[in-house]
Order: sequence, then structure tokens, then C-alpha cells
Amino acid sequence: MVVSMKRLVVSVVLPAMFLVPATVSAMAPHAPVTKLQTARFGPVLATSKKQALYYWNREQRAGGKIRCVGECAKAWPPLIVKSRRIEPRVAGIRGTFATIRRPDGRFQVTFNGLAVYTYAHEGPKQVKCNNVNGWFVVRLR
Repeated sequence: MVVSMKRLVVSVVLPAMFLVPATVSAMAPHAPVTKLQTARFGPVLATSKKQALYYWNREQRAGGKIRCVGECAKAWPPLIVKSRRIEPRVAGIRGTFATIRRPDGRFQVTFNGLAVYTYAHEGPKQVKCNNVNGWFVVRLR
């Protein structure tokens, strides 16, 4: 009876040990972005749904403060993540990712220090608003 109990413990505990690394890696933070190849602008930063990402030069001059709120944020939805922690590097993309806290308390993704946004009237794989009212698509090298 003692021998069979040891086998039971080993047969239950040992396989369970292999589940832990998979669970931990699935919870690792990541930047929800990808590279999108465009005919006009070359490679640009995009969401995982292939929607182009933009930065606003008025925020660049504002010392890192978020200025696109209210109606602006409806037209230019910020790329929001659930946690402050995201992976600072993404394979195939040169640059550094981080987050900034928006005035409403949510965390917005930044790329090389610039808060990034989508454009509400664009679909996947479209870039309609580069150099429009200070908005520029995030070009990648």
C-alpha cells in the first residue's frame, strides 16, 4: 500500500510541475503591436489587428504629457493595455516600448517615448492620415 501511494504522488505531482512554466509564460507582458508593410510608407507600426499606429507631434512638444483626450481620443483612440508592464522589445522592431498613464488612469503604449494611437476612421492595412494636423504614422527602420 505504501509503494502504490508513492507512485500516485509521483504520477500526480510530476506532470503538474510541467504546467507551471507554460502558465507563467502565458502571463508574461507583451506589447500588442506588429510591423505592417505599406506601399507608400514602408514598414510601419500597427496593432495586432493590422491597424496603423500614429503619434501626435503636439504631445512630443508637451514633454511627454497626454494631450489627446475627450473628442480627440474618440477620433484617435489610444493603444491601451491592462498593465503598466509590457515587454520593452519586440522581435523584428527596432525601438523601445513602455507605457504612460493617461489622465483617466489607463495605461497607454508608448514607442520610443511617444504615445501611440490608431485612427477611428481607418480599417486594417490603411494609412490615411499621415501628416494631418500634426499626426504622423510611426515608421519603422
